[in-house]
Order: sequence, then structure tokens, then C-alpha cells
Amino acid sequence: MDEPAAMLDAAFWITCGVILFLLVLSGFFSGSETALTAASRGKLRSQADKGSRGAERALTITEDNERLIGSVLLGNNLVNILAASLATAIFTRAFGESGVALATLVMTLLVLIFAEVLPKTYAITNAEKAAAAVSGPISLIVRVFSPIVAAVRLLVRGVLRVFGVQIDPDSHIMAVREEIAGALQLGHSEGVVEKEDRDRILGALDLSDRVVEEIMLHRSGIEMLDLGDDPQKILEQCLHSNHTRLPVFRDEQENIIGVIHAKDLLRAMYQTIGGPDGDASQLKNFDVAAVAMKPYFIPETTTLDEQMRQFLRMRTHFALVVDEYGSLQGLITLEDILEEIVGEITDEFDPDANDAPEQSSDGHFLIDGAMTIRDLNRATDWSLPDDEANTIAGLVIHEAQMIPTVGQVFSFHGFRFEVTGRDGNRITGLKIKALG
Repeated sequence: MDEPAAMLDAAFWITCGVILFLLVLSGFFSGSETALTAASRGKLRSQADKGSRGAERALTITEDNERLIGSVLLGNNLVNILAASLATAIFTRAFGESGVALATLVMTLLVLIFAEVLPKTYAITNAEKAAAAVSGPISLIVRVFSPIVAAVRLLVRGVLRVFGVQIDPDSHIMAVREEIAGALQLGHSEGVVEKEDRDRILGALDLSDRVVEEIMLHRSGIEMLDLGDDPQKILEQCLHSNHTRLPVFRDEQENIIGVIHAKDLLRAMYQTIGGPDGDASQLKNFDVAAVAMKPYFIPETTTLDEQMRQFLRMRTHFALVVDEYGSLQGLITLEDILEEIVGEITDEFDPDANDAPEQSSDGHFLIDGAMTIRDLNRATDWSLPDDEANTIAGLVIHEAQMIPTVGQVFSFHGFRFEVTGRDGNRITGLKIKALG
């Protein structure tokens, strides 16, 4: 064998070895990109808290996804282009001009199978494990390529700015709340997450986006004590009430001077009459206002999340809601906020309470007009909008732009609404059915 042929054979096999090594590097870059972008940061944080240094490094480098992906793509493209160039060189030398087409076909198959599909399939199946394993070398690559990636980033943003596209530096960060909500909805649709579990978690997440006005008991439904009534009448009203706390007003209901707790009232009256053998006539001079607690007023725009914190901080769970002019709008309790998370809470004093809408034989749902849109959506898995109204009756009035009469039918948002009851200007009953 002559010397040029020997050198050609040696160069051929060395080049083949380099191409094989470059394919391994390409697979490493492809798998690393998939693993680091698909890995759950929550799971990585849990592993890092248990002492995994790889998970800790993976969390660090994924904080700037733009720099990470830029570095990995740069490395991946370098090795792929170099491998394709070397393959073209040796195939051209061996097969002439037809070697270009043959090199393209062979390298496409090799890159697709061994540098893309295979490593990415493994990485997405074992995302957290793979991310922790590759975090060390990828961290080094990111540091080495960071000047080039920074220059490319500036160039790309400059070109996009010419076309009027503005890049938000924080746009790569997905809101945790939205990520959790999306995962819950997806899990429920796939049958992995129970509806009740989904509703509880979503209810807790939504507290910061909702205000007390949406769930408060309207002033028309508040039971109050009139300070001008006889103490005996006030006592009788407290004994027959389903509530332990009742607002007290003087002269007019807007003038609330306090809140009476039934236990405080009974204890004070018991002491006034002198115990079990006392004189009940002493109640004629009983001062009800002296037993009342100072009322706690809150604005109607307070978020549920903030109000729950205030209830816990002040060690109370009863507040009166006022508007921007100081006029009474309703009341809210800690229980009302908790019900937005866990659903309706009932006790022995409201056994008839039932938050599930009834369905008639013809497929219509019989709904109380005062039922909130949110409660109806949670009970039926509908998605009626609650931006313009809090209750079903309010939604119908808003869409109809009038106060409907009994028997009127409307269709909007993909549902049929029929008014079945009205009391004055208030819609008390509706029949609702999904269209289509």
C-alpha cells in the first residue's frame, strides 16, 4: 500500500471518529435543552432542598432561559454544521459530486435519530434527573458562550425593534398562579384531578383577584337590631335568629352603632336580672348599647386575600362593607371567604341550605336569581362571565338592559335564560339551559 492511500485511510477513519463525537455532542445539547426547559422548577427546588447540587445548578441556569437556550443552540448548531461539513468532505472525496447528496441524506438520518429524537425522548421522560445531570457542563458552556449570546441577543432585539416588536425582559417568566391553574384544569380534564380538589385550590388562588363586594351579603338581606326596641324584644329577636352576631342601628339602618354578640347579650342580661332567681323586670332599664361591640367597617374594594389576613390579625370575623361614600352596602364574614375555597359551609341552623342547582326533566337548571355566577360555574362547570355582575339575576339584567318580566326568554353566552320569578324589581328565579 502506498503512502497517500495509507494517509487517506487514516484521515477517513479519524474524520469518521470526529463526526461520531460531534453527533454525541449534538445529542447532548439537544437532550440538555429539552431536559432543562421541561423540568419542573418545583421538583428541582424540592431536590435542591434535599441537598442535590445538580438540581441547585439547574435552577440557577434556568432563571435566564433566553441565555440558556441561546448558548445551547449555539453549541448545537456549531457541532451539527461541523459534522455535516466533515461528512460532505469525506463523501465527496469517496463518491465525487454525488457525495454531497449522499452526505446530506446520511447526516440527516443520523442527526434526526441519534442527535434529536433519541436524546430528547429520554430527556422529556426523565426531565428532572437529566436536568440535574447535565447542569454542570451546561453551566460551563453558558459562561463560555455568554459574550456571544449577549451580542446575538442585542442584534435580535434591534432587528425586532425595527419591525415594532418590543421584547419584555421578564416575558419568559410564567406566572406561578397561571401555571398551577392550567395544570389543574388539564388534570381535571384528563380525570387525574377531582373537581372538588380543583375548585378548592383555584378558589384559594383567586382570593387576591376578587373583592368583598362580590361575595358580601347585600344590605337588603342583613338582619339588624333596632336600638329603639324594648330590651325584651331585642332578646327575643336574638333568640330566634340564626346568627350569633347582629348589627345594631339607631333611628335608621344606615346609622349602625355597633355589633352585638348573642352570648354577650345573654350574659349581660343574666347578670342584670340577678341570676336564675332574679327579677326579669330589671330588663326594662337594660342598656343594649353598652353590650354592643364597636363596628368594623371595610371598603367594598378590599380583596378577599387581604380581608382574610385582616380578620386573622384582628381576631374577628365579621365586617360591615361600605362604598366610597360611606353608605352601608352589606356585610362579610370569615366564613364567607372560606366558602370561596371549600364550598358551602352549613350547620344545624341552616339545614335547608343547598348550593347545588336543581335540574328539571327537560334539562333546564332551576336557579335562584341571587345565586352568584361563580357558585353556578363551580357547580356546573360552566364558564359564564362574572365581570359585569356577581349574581345570575344581575347578569341577565345587564345583558337584557332592562328588568325582565316573568316568562321572558334570552339567549347569550351560549345559554338560554328564562325568567321564572320576580319580586318587585328583583329576579328571584331562572331556568337556564346550555345551547347546542
